Amino acid sequence: MSCTICEYLERAYEATLSEYIQARRSACYQLCTELAAQKNVDMERARYELQEHQSACLSATKMLPARLPQRALPASRKQLVA
Repeated sequence: MSCTICEYLERAYEATLSEYIQARRSACYQLCTELAAQKNVDMERARYELQEHQSACLSATKMLPARLPQRALPASRKQLVA
């Protein structure tokens, strides 16, 4: 049984993470880092909201080992997020 709010917040986090990665990869990033910085803030907010909800959500608590919000990122994403 999964919480719909958890699923929504997880999708939102993954979408903002993807936008951040695209912003870091863009040619504009070489000239102006403001876009990537804003996307980073948005991504961190989405991750925080997901973690905050999962800390209080009964469905997430039951599934804690399987659904940690800070799961491992692929190597290509780790380099961009760091």
